[in-house]
Amino acid sequence: MDKDRIDRTIKQAISKGVFPGAVLLCAVNQKIVLHESYGMANVFKQEKMRKDHIFDLASLTKPLATALAISKLIEWHQVSLDQTLGSILTEFKSTEKTNITIDMLLRHTSGFPAHKEYFKKIIPANKNPNQYLRHLLVHEVLENKIDTCQVYSDLGFMVLSWIIETITGQRLDRFVSDQVYTPLEIEDLFFIDLNQKKDRFHPYAQKMVATQQCPWRRRLLVGEVDDENAWAVGGIQGHAGLFGGAGGIYTLCCEILNAVQNTPTTVLAPDIIKRFVVRKNHGDMVAGFDTPSKENSASGRYFSTLSLGHLGFTGTSFWIDPETSVIIVLLTNRGHPLRSNEGINIFRPQLHDLIYSELM
Repeated sequence: MDKDRIDRTIKQAISKGVFPGAVLLCAVNQKIVLHESYGMANVFKQEKMRKDHIFDLASLTKPLATALAISKLIEWHQVSLDQTLGSILTEFKSTEKTNITIDMLLRHTSGFPAHKEYFKKIIPANKNPNQYLRHLLVHEVLENKIDTCQVYSDLGFMVLSWIIETITGQRLDRFVSDQVYTPLEIEDLFFIDLNQKKDRFHPYAQKMVATQQCPWRRRLLVGEVDDENAWAVGGIQGHAGLFGGAGGIYTLCCEILNAVQNTPTTVLAPDIIKRFVVRKNHGDMVAGFDTPSKENSASGRYFSTLSLGHLGFTGTSFWIDPETSVIIVLLTNRGHPLRSNEGINIFRPQLHDLIYSELM
């Protein structure tokens, strides 16, 4: 493997302003062949990126927290993929959403809109933020008929975290930590509760990668969730809020790979994960995960059609290929200091192609 070529490619991207810094981890057959850090974690402090830096993982929360939590509830027969929203949350019973299933929420075929700026209503309202968010979700008008098309939606995963909390009596962050991360001995995947007094002695406080210079919060975000809707309700939500490092993501990717390949797992039930990753008619998203699209896939040209992955708005991603047992975790701070920087969309698949050609 020509590590120097990969290093040069990433350093060129940094020099061109694609992102200030990155951590890259590549593995084949669950053996790490490359784990390196590049550039800056915080351009204002000139803080060099380290391999153990912690990133705001944004939408990686969906597959790596919310979907896996739901898989545990299915394993314990506390919910099923075809169970309806109205049968779990009484608030939805007399609405147009009553017949949306868990599977539709996971696969983004629920009919919910892609995104809503709920924070603009939540922040000025003198109400309990989580309860008000749930009120907004109940009264949200569906944009499509249920199970007719796939529209990638944060809202569906907000509902899933509500379901998890209702059934378990635990908040999403605690449940997924207790049932998934801790048994796998993963310490560097966690949510940050913004309602807790900030602890500067937190073991990861000095390892946080900066995200945007937020115009409305009027500060640089470090260890504070970038996503506005997650921020407005205290930092813990089903669509965003997870923080983590490449090591923890890799450990979790290995567990997911084992489940899909039907080899021994520690916490995930292979039969359930394999049901999650079956493609259906509507699009590239399976239950909780993305898969390579036929054209211009973020995964590049070489990941097989069986591959699973996801992107995060902050510049994060992972891809797992069950055919070749290749795992690539790419974490960048592409939105630091400005969100408008979208050069990673072109760079990411090119890097994946380079790495894959070197590995295979």
